[in-house]
Amino acid sequence: MSFRILLTGKNGQVGAELCRLLPSLGELIALDHGDLDLAKPAEIRRVVRDLRPQLLVNAAAYTRVDDAENNEPAAYAVNAEAPAFLAEEAKAVGAALIHYSTDYVFDGRKNSPYLETDPTNPLSVYGKSKLAGEIAVQASGVPHLILRSAWIYASRGHNFLLTILRLSTQKDELRIVHDQIGAPTWGREIAAGTIQILAQLARRDFSAESLAEFGGIYHMTAGGETSWYKFAQAILEECARSPRETPWIRAAMDGNPQITRSITPITTQQYPTPARRPAYSVLSNSRLFTAFGIRLPDWRSQLRALFQEASQPPSSSDHPNTVLR
Repeated sequence: MSFRILLTGKNGQVGAELCRLLPSLGELIALDHGDLDLAKPAEIRRVVRDLRPQLLVNAAAYTRVDDAENNEPAAYAVNAEAPAFLAEEAKAVGAALIHYSTDYVFDGRKNSPYLETDPTNPLSVYGKSKLAGEIAVQASGVPHLILRSAWIYASRGHNFLLTILRLSTQKDELRIVHDQIGAPTWGREIAAGTIQILAQLARRDFSAESLAEFGGIYHMTAGGETSWYKFAQAILEECARSPRETPWIRAAMDGNPQITRSITPITTQQYPTPARRPAYSVLSNSRLFTAFGIRLPDWRSQLRALFQEASQPPSSSDHPNTVLR
């Protein structure tokens, strides 16, 4: 199988991993914000119609959850309006669409893992804008997969993992929220799961129609659950076992020693933020397993695997099927 794939958000936590893996399936054209401004519908139309991909993978998003509260138009432009235009243009050229969403479309009032069929009720501008993007993709009629994940981290970008490592070089004590529960998920595992889905569809002679048969919303997160507090503890435990000369760890800590001696659990009420977050946002991955036989490793195994890496993954520009714009 070989076909043309258009990827947006090539430098993101999931996008960078997709950039490395997607060339195994076909010709990859990978774009970032400098190549395609998703806030400009005319640019979306021009790029998609010029390139005419068979598959469009949208890994771009406005992910600054707290900033979104004061930048609602910007969040909606990227998270809601852009997916609508991408879906419309994908349909126009006969392409299929893969779009990523979030656990923050739920309000966290449930105490068991959320199913894809559970009612949504986002608490934040970020969550509302991502839900609007989901709805737009579904309404477009384009063959699609919407993959919801949660608490995404990687050895690059801006995320909880890198924040904890940086703060561990600055503070004796870290005070971390313990009453928000989720499933921290490594961007690489999300990308790998996506490739597994596509590989299965490829065996059925990949087309927009073949994706439509299995289309819809799927949850794709790490197994298990934890709190931000326990996640922070695990990060420092894994860091203590890892060589500090590992490039991404050294960069995260700016070459400084860890000085944190204790982590104290606090409540959400003790750490107010501009955006409200769901208290419980664990997602059930049962539909993903039933449809594709895919189950991501548990969250602690994923974290350990990241710390065991010697360096950043190789650049996708080394692959002959990749065009980096």
